[in-house]
Amino acid sequence: MTERWSAGTVREVLPNGLTLLAQRDDSAPVVAVVTHVKAGFFDEPDRWVGISHVLEHMFFKGTARRGVGAVARETKAAGGYLNASTSYDHTAYFTVLPAAALGAALDIQSDALQNSRIDADELARELRVIIQEAKRKLDNAGAVAYETLHEIMFDRHRIRRWRIGYEADLARFTRDDLWAYYRSRYVPERTIVAIVGAVEPERALDMARAAYRGWTPAPGANDPSPGEPPRRDVRARTLRGDVSQAELAVGWRTVAPLHPDAAALDVAAAVLAAGRGSWLQRALRETGIVTSIAAYNYSPTELGVFGITADLDAERVPAAIEGIAQATARLGLAGPAAADLDRAKTLLLTRWARRLESMEGRAAALASAEALADVGVLDREYAALAAASADDVRTVAARYLDPEAVSAVAYLPRDAGAELTADHLAQTFAVTAFPPTPTPAGSAPSPAGRRTVRGTVESDVFHAALPGADLLIRRKQGVPTVTLGLYVPRLEFDPPGQAGLGALTVRSGLRGAGGLDAGGLAFAAERLGGTLGAGLTSDWVGVGLTALAERLADAAALINAVHRTPTLADGAVAAERDLLVAEARQVADDMFRYPFQLAFAEAFGDAGYGLPVAGLPETLADLAGSDARQWHTQTLLAARPVIVAVGDVAPESAAEVLAGVFESLPARADGPALSPLKWALDSRLLERVVCRDKAQTALAMVFRGPDRRSPERFAAEVWAAVASGLGGRIFEALRDRRSLAYTVLASSWQKGRAGALVSYIATSPDREAEARAAMLEELQRFVREPVTATELTQAVNYLSGQAEVRRQHATSVAGEVLEAWLVGDGLQELADPGAAYRRVSIEEVQALAAARLAGLARAEGVVRGTGGGK
Repeated sequence: MTERWSAGTVREVLPNGLTLLAQRDDSAPVVAVVTHVKAGFFDEPDRWVGISHVLEHMFFKGTARRGVGAVARETKAAGGYLNASTSYDHTAYFTVLPAAALGAALDIQSDALQNSRIDADELARELRVIIQEAKRKLDNAGAVAYETLHEIMFDRHRIRRWRIGYEADLARFTRDDLWAYYRSRYVPERTIVAIVGAVEPERALDMARAAYRGWTPAPGANDPSPGEPPRRDVRARTLRGDVSQAELAVGWRTVAPLHPDAAALDVAAAVLAAGRGSWLQRALRETGIVTSIAAYNYSPTELGVFGITADLDAERVPAAIEGIAQATARLGLAGPAAADLDRAKTLLLTRWARRLESMEGRAAALASAEALADVGVLDREYAALAAASADDVRTVAARYLDPEAVSAVAYLPRDAGAELTADHLAQTFAVTAFPPTPTPAGSAPSPAGRRTVRGTVESDVFHAALPGADLLIRRKQGVPTVTLGLYVPRLEFDPPGQAGLGALTVRSGLRGAGGLDAGGLAFAAERLGGTLGAGLTSDWVGVGLTALAERLADAAALINAVHRTPTLADGAVAAERDLLVAEARQVADDMFRYPFQLAFAEAFGDAGYGLPVAGLPETLADLAGSDARQWHTQTLLAARPVIVAVGDVAPESAAEVLAGVFESLPARADGPALSPLKWALDSRLLERVVCRDKAQTALAMVFRGPDRRSPERFAAEVWAAVASGLGGRIFEALRDRRSLAYTVLASSWQKGRAGALVSYIATSPDREAEARAAMLEELQRFVREPVTATELTQAVNYLSGQAEVRRQHATSVAGEVLEAWLVGDGLQELADPGAAYRRVSIEEVQALAAARLAGLARAEGVVRGTGGGK
């Protein structure tokens, strides 16, 4: 892949110092505006730790022209969403909306940027919300391990601090503190505004000039972090808490992003852990030592961290550290083989390109590149990645992944696992020999030739009916890739006592198929630019990958092999089952997913949607290879599959390629329609509570709602848009006015056999009763008070706009096509996804609320914290 990602970008610096960037992208009818302010956690003196993030929150809290909540409501009314993030070196604000609404986006964003009021009362309320966010982060074991690693790696630099700030420090911030930081950091010369989308760059710049030219220039304050002295020693720390699985983080200091070694370090991370064919995935995940593992080279402006993180059983931490030590030693002494390097670079470059597929991703990348030097950084970085050699990777691994300068953090359950010490870490990394990397077995299947097919086009989707499958193909330009998947409807749920059997079978199929072992299958896919992955839902299962468009035939041949001829050997199934068991246990540490798992178990009982798709530890424990092989034959192969392809391909030509691969599938008729599922929830309150030593209590509520094919489903989505998100009723009542929580939401959950209206809030344990009462009161308001005409218009515009925004991503388009085909009303619903929302009336929304929420019959899942946490 040879690309110039900055091509066509127009740059202008206004007289006040503000930098404007604009680039046209017609791959979807949307536009993104990203405001990049060069002020982040590195800019904060110790008395102001966390203030960048606090100011990010206050960005949405009103200006002289707009009251509290108006920024969010107006963006929503224009069909867009907005959000923000604070990083070590910058704070970014972004909005994505239909291209026709660019003027509104610039007006809203420029006003918030230049004229934030930072009202003292609003600050006091928002600080309580941010403290809840900080508590939520303390309940995230991965975040705690990751930031503790930085703390022990660095002695003086500000990266070592807990970046969001601690409760006591946050509570002390005053309006004067925020105002001083805002006026000294948020100045034109430190700000970049990037606009990417279906607009002419000159027109976008004209509009941007009008929005920002009145901003008064001012010098930005400069308060750099203390420098970090060199050091070379081994450091380790052990944390303990109420967690089910251990978190391991290992790291080394590296270099800033513009350093000549940065690209080779990125490739080194990909060799080690990107994709199932990587060294650490094969050595540690496929063998069951870790549940998941990742490697990265993170370089925020002025320094770098090479990190390896893993989730695993506490007793396996020593084995994981040994495997990491062996892999990094091998990389520094021998370097990657040619096949390893080719696999890693192809996968890395494809993922790099996909990051720029969305307007938001492209705009953010352009702004970040400009902040470092100029937009050409994108092209130079891409070229450097492509040019990195095996010797380059070996050299940087030897230089930076020094066994005598390694640091590690182990976050363990309170009663499991041995303490991780610096002595043990040093001894393990003193590796002088290592086993050879196993060579993947088998060769990739050869794709068949082309077949002439006839098809029809509906809603821009080409459909061809083969004897044994349906082909659905949609062209989407932007990046030279194609997202391809084969899926079958789940006509029956797994038996309750074997919940997770379907997931186990599909995932085990990725451990060997078509004569390839697990490593060979992963290698073959990743040399096409993608990673084979299982698609697992309650209504369908399958396998897919995103590959280079020119390799569509090879990708199809791999997917066909996984679908039809998986090995499903006893040992492979047992290893995958053990991983699923570990993942199922780890769900209990997730303060978002676990409350919903508990609530749905109460709502549906121990069957159907009441059980997780991936199973529970007790339902997975006795599953074996014979069970998987039987499910594959009797369930997976018995259903008629659908093959979905979305990307930079000509539909008719792609159909000929796919038909050559899949035309030999046995003839299958369409299966029966999905039948409604019985609820356990009736007119009562059903509740399931689990107590944990966590900083927060998390509460999920489930009410009966419309399913995916119900005529009520559009009213339900409009209700959710009015209720939830920035500017939503529930969001404003529970978060903005009461400061009960950082995370609060309401949504319409729609499946093929049932639907629900759901809500969620996480708050301090001492405010659980208040949070529940406030949530129920706001839900009852929808029964008593109809939504206003303004609320309806904003919600409908938002839903219609987001239907366009989602189509930036090939994976989202593929999901939309698949859902319409398998559990929706057919491809015709894709033609104008906003039309159904525009037909929803105020009366229909209130009727939905009256029918579904009035009696307050619901299922609750509660993870009740103690207020302690880490």
